[in-house]
Amino acid sequence: MSIPQESGQAAVPVLRVRHLGVTFDTYKGPVQVLDDVGFDIAAGEILGVVGESGAGKSMTGAAVIGLIEPPGRISSGTVELRGERIDLLRGEDLRRMRGRRIGSIFQDPLTSLNPVYTIGSHLVETIRTHLPVSEKEAQARALALLQEVEIPHARERMGQYPHQFSGGMRQRVAIALALCAEPELIIADEPTTALDVSVQAQIIALLRRVCKERGAAAMLITHDMGVIAETADRVMVMYQGRVLETGPVRQVLDTPREPYTQVLMAAIPSVHQRVQRLPVPEVGGGPAAPAQPWQPPAAGAQAGAPLLQVQDLCKEFDLSSGWLARLIAREGRNILKAVDGVGFSIRKGTTFGLVGESGSGKSTVARMVAGLTPPTSGTVLFDGVDKWSDAARTVAMRRRFQMIFQDPYASLNPRWTVQELIAEPLQALGLTAGRDETEQRVQEALGRVRMKPDDARKYPHQFSGGQRQRIAIARALASRPEFIICDEPTSALDVSVQAQVLNLMRDLQEEFGLTYLLISHNLAVIRHMCDDIGVMQRGRLVEAGEAAAVLDAPRHEYTRALMAAVPDMRAGAAAAMA
Repeated sequence: MSIPQESGQAAVPVLRVRHLGVTFDTYKGPVQVLDDVGFDIAAGEILGVVGESGAGKSMTGAAVIGLIEPPGRISSGTVELRGERIDLLRGEDLRRMRGRRIGSIFQDPLTSLNPVYTIGSHLVETIRTHLPVSEKEAQARALALLQEVEIPHARERMGQYPHQFSGGMRQRVAIALALCAEPELIIADEPTTALDVSVQAQIIALLRRVCKERGAAAMLITHDMGVIAETADRVMVMYQGRVLETGPVRQVLDTPREPYTQVLMAAIPSVHQRVQRLPVPEVGGGPAAPAQPWQPPAAGAQAGAPLLQVQDLCKEFDLSSGWLARLIAREGRNILKAVDGVGFSIRKGTTFGLVGESGSGKSTVARMVAGLTPPTSGTVLFDGVDKWSDAARTVAMRRRFQMIFQDPYASLNPRWTVQELIAEPLQALGLTAGRDETEQRVQEALGRVRMKPDDARKYPHQFSGGQRQRIAIARALASRPEFIICDEPTSALDVSVQAQVLNLMRDLQEEFGLTYLLISHNLAVIRHMCDDIGVMQRGRLVEAGEAAAVLDAPRHEYTRALMAAVPDMRAGAAAAMA
């Protein structure tokens, strides 16, 4: 372990970690998950912590704040806050430190906010727990905090509940909660992962401003290198529970020393350049083959008739109160037009990307195309035929369609084996004659996604996030579809696993001539995968066309705003050299 000494850094850092080890005692013996981890964070500084799933990022944050539960334990090393050891604190002393001296921001704010408490109650309770203030003073401080994190109409929002806030607004509330007692250190664990690019940019700017103005140190745990490039002052790369290298952001991102870090940087798709395949770190952290340059299809290869046509698609949701409530209040109906006149086409063997911020209508369009939500009006033509015109045709069409969802763990039944999960669509659609043929098709599907035959006997919880997404893809491929709808298939995956899944999707498309509708808020993924894209805003398709043309020279103001909001590590490098 080496701790770099940064010039100008305070003599006593806010956080100092030395030789930290974390061990889990199992029935097979002790398992060490962190080994000799060490780093410093100065006042006003943001340290970015990156690495793939299982690298030890979140475990390091949990060890610092004392959230490791048995059978886990800190087995070696020290954790100091302003020169005072905090790894030895227990009970009430540990509880008083959390919130008062160390604030935490978690990935999903909805799970860390009590749904039966108003936002004001959350803040006031936290303030009064840690600070000797009256109810009135706590109320005033809570209001000021909401205003500081730029919650509009803060006074009215104090009386609302978490479910009444958008994802970005809930994350702002989580930041306000972390700041309640003016902590010296903020630990932010994947605070922007589930947010679209425009909201993500706001959260990044907010976190930087709060640290600089308040002099708080921050530990930012994320797998998004663009967020690191735009937010952090220094970056620490972790692999298999150890620190590989630490240094200033631009130094590590532009000229990484370790082979693993070099491949990790190269595995990140760029919003400005498309490549054929992304490099993937090898097992053991060794180097991998470099990224392959993009090879456009031969002229005329994609000039055929469209496989899917969406024409003037609309979806309205009735949000009105019951008829009696409307009668008493003398109110009219409250109709939300979630999708309004959307139309596009997808050529066979190509990928069409649908982008836009949360609430723009992307997933609603996908559900209507898949037949999961009936449209209010408009048509969906597959091979020139209205695919949902009658029940008999719908069953036949379902064999040619499949869908891959954002969270494979939520979309896979935890009580079923992989064999049962992949076999279900085959049996439901009547695609196999018997058990032997079904098992053969399951093994075929697993082989296509580079998984072992023995994996068929296991359950979803026995796999990593990337492996579960491979199982979801295998399930979609088992019925040998022509068209697959992918709704945010890589948003929850780290950099290296995302590269594996994207390469796999590209390989399968080339091998079987698959056609994809890809929905994502990650414009770099869209650039890497898509031939054509459509940009949605408030239910409308505001711009559509060839992916390179739309992303390189956007015509619509909203598309330009989305591109400007993308945190891109390579753009940051260019700006640093300018």
